[in-house]
Amino acid sequence: MVYPEDIKNHIAQGMVCTHLQVDGDGRHFQALVVSAEFAGLSRVQRHQRVYAVLGAQMRDELVHAFSMTTLTPEEWQVKNG
Repeated sequence: MVYPEDIKNHIAQGMVCTHLQVDGDGRHFQALVVSAEFAGLSRVQRHQRVYAVLGAQMRDELVHAFSMTTLTPEEWQVKNG
């Protein structure tokens, strides 16, 4: 079984995040990833970056659904005032 903390730790090891939150029930997960690495990237490119970090974990584990919000620190600040 995959736990939200497992996914969170894996992302944190693969990229620098200023804010990272992962919630889920073991098969369905939602992530909020805030990283300066996303600057200048499209939403698809940002998601590809996160999937690249997760790599085999996403392919090998029984994760049914994974949704994510990817923001730069500036976008995060605007969103949260």
